[in-house]
Amino acid sequence: MPLIPRRPSPFLALLLMTAAVGPWASGCRRVVRPDLGQDRTVEAGVPVDFGSQREDASSVTWELGDGSAAQTAPWVSHAFARPGTYTVRALHDGEAVGSVQLTVVPRPLLRAVPASARTVMWLPQLRGHVDRLLAFYTRLAGPERAREMVASSPLLPLLLKDLEGGPGAVVDPDEGFGFFLLPEFEGVVTLLGITEPDAAVSAVSSELERAGHGVMPRDDGSVVVEPGSGGPPMLLFEDRGYLYLAVPDSGADEPDEGEPIQAAAFAIPDAEVVRQAVRGLTGAGISADPLLGELRAKVADGSAYLFSARAQGGEAEGEDFGPLRGFAASMAVMPERLELDGFLSSSTPLFQGARAPASELLKNVTLGPVAAAQLSIPPEELARLAFGAPGSSRRERVVSSWRQEGLDVESLLKALRGDVVVRVYFDIPAFFRNFIRNKRPDLKGAIVVEAGLTAMEPVRALVQKHLEASPLRYTVQQEAGGTIYRTRFREHAVELRLTGSEPRCWRESRWRAGPKVT
Repeated sequence: MPLIPRRPSPFLALLLMTAAVGPWASGCRRVVRPDLGQDRTVEAGVPVDFGSQREDASSVTWELGDGSAAQTAPWVSHAFARPGTYTVRALHDGEAVGSVQLTVVPRPLLRAVPASARTVMWLPQLRGHVDRLLAFYTRLAGPERAREMVASSPLLPLLLKDLEGGPGAVVDPDEGFGFFLLPEFEGVVTLLGITEPDAAVSAVSSELERAGHGVMPRDDGSVVVEPGSGGPPMLLFEDRGYLYLAVPDSGADEPDEGEPIQAAAFAIPDAEVVRQAVRGLTGAGISADPLLGELRAKVADGSAYLFSARAQGGEAEGEDFGPLRGFAASMAVMPERLELDGFLSSSTPLFQGARAPASELLKNVTLGPVAAAQLSIPPEELARLAFGAPGSSRRERVVSSWRQEGLDVESLLKALRGDVVVRVYFDIPAFFRNFIRNKRPDLKGAIVVEAGLTAMEPVRALVQKHLEASPLRYTVQQEAGGTIYRTRFREHAVELRLTGSEPRCWRESRWRAGPKVT
């Protein structure tokens, strides 16, 4: 008996029609579930991604919750300029299809410094610290000099103006301000926490232009700055909530008045390497440096901090920097004083328990110095610190250079006895005379340094060679039992005295350098 086909059910017909026409038929809607992630904490200025970059991802409208314009796209990346709590919503056809809550916190300055930096000085937070530092410096140097310092310092005018508040402020008072050095860049980099990147770059560019510098914006948002007084170009750019200004070294120090100018060949530092290092920064930057964490815990809290360490990879490349690992210090500003606390780290004991005879320089103090100290270091350790370890590439370079100059290297190294004495004087009468005349408290005084020698002639030959090769003008005075060299360096008088007919005697075998602080 032939089979008679049954009449299809209405439900089956509807199912087949839906499959054929698809979910986009009239009256049907596709479910859109964009990826917003979990509620989380992020750093100000650091872009946060929402959505999907897959080709088949649906577009949604993103309301970012910080007052910025809504964006319609499958995926969006957005940086929140200011700390706070924000709710990000995704809407499809006007209806919310997802939301997430973000807690935005200030981005710590050290996370904005590349991990390769070996020296950094910073204020962790501008609020409550900059005003105290500036007030202390004003009392110390006088209002006029303080104004000159502010006007000549990169980014400081913008910082101080914006800390007063008001419309148009672009500096983030809850973030930091600082300087750092990179091994691959001959110069200094300034950075400042900001809230509005484009406005901050524009404001600093205008300040630099008013100061007489040439300003040339680039398509990538950075600005090349040609110094008005000449020299290598600077580079201004923004990255993840911080404004950076890379200032290359000029390649040579300015000669003192009256000194002959000597031509010298040097490579012009390329500030672009700084931007590449900053753009390539991932993770915690220098804040994750183990030595920084170790030394920071050993110094007191302060308004500003300094960290410096030997270059990474030095030992692997054959360089020897002695036992010194690094240094950290803090500076706390009080209403009437400045407190400094520091810690120097060494991989081995620096002094090995060595002792030196009491210094005649300290015994015969005629005027009360501000500070006096004596260090006793084994001669071989002193030579290591000054010239590198035996067999290291650093020591080999020094030895080779001295031999080319006809100097007896071994005798020079053996001439170090390993004890050093320092005295610092504060000339109170000169200080007050200058204060009354110039209305500013310039420090007056002298620094006296004494180092014990086992032999004087090798040191005399070295000093003579270096002075003859330098552009400094100097005089030589022979006296009974010794030689006195006098010159000026950066407007400071310097005297180097080599004395002692019996150089192995502490009283007579010493050199002293006394640069006056004017």
